[in-house]
Amino acid sequence: MEHKKILYISQEIAPYLPESPLSKLGKNLPQGTLERGFEVRTFMPKYGCINERRNQLHEVIRLSGMNVIIDDTDHPLIIKVATLQPARMQVYFIDNDDYFHYSPDKTLEIHSSKEDNDERIMFFVRGVIETVKKLRWEPAVIHCLGWTSALAPIYLKRLFNEDPTFANAKIVYALHHDSFDGTLDPRFVDKLKMCQLSETDLAAIADAPVDYNALNRLAMDYADAIVEASENVDPALVEYAKATGKPYLPYSSEENILLDSYAEFYNSLLEN
Repeated sequence: MEHKKILYISQEIAPYLPESPLSKLGKNLPQGTLERGFEVRTFMPKYGCINERRNQLHEVIRLSGMNVIIDDTDHPLIIKVATLQPARMQVYFIDNDDYFHYSPDKTLEIHSSKEDNDERIMFFVRGVIETVKKLRWEPAVIHCLGWTSALAPIYLKRLFNEDPTFANAKIVYALHHDSFDGTLDPRFVDKLKMCQLSETDLAAIADAPVDYNALNRLAMDYADAIVEASENVDPALVEYAKATGKPYLPYSSEENILLDSYAEFYNSLLEN
């Protein structure tokens, strides 16, 4: 099974968040993949609205404790875990008081136009990468679900491309209709440069404010394959995805067909 490990970097997973097309996919896709013979690990942010007692989250001390530096500031990384029934699949949560603990009456804070959304996605993706390294678990495929995971392809291809944990992994980026309002912080590119990404790496987003489409195009530029994971994806993004010439999986509304298609898609990437 060494060659069939799938890492999911998910924005939303039901039942930890209310059901939506994205949260349902975040739950059903890893479970379906597990049932089809793959080994699976999945990560999501620990939003403040998630009830830790009800969902039986607990901190993993051996994985917590490091700091992630963003914009010259240290932010403690806390890792929590829960078991998703009935598949008994572990879900890892990336937690930090600075970025994810907002008012509990907000359903999903990441969807708001918060000025620190750029740093939140930087922290989330870097937290996942560092935790997977600590786990010493080498994924064959890394599937990014939701725009909060959009920095994973460039981080993995430019900052961790020589790390043995990720060097041979195929990165799949999923397009969704879900989006955010406005643009990310004007200093977003500067903050990414402080993480050792170069001007060349970031050329595609250097000359204009980074909106939802620009962030998704950046993710597709560095991904190995792209999937259309929901209905009503912006046609401009679908066109861009197809123009890359990379392996592309179109959307299917039939769940069993969808899950079988993903398994076949992963296998095709591994064969190549």
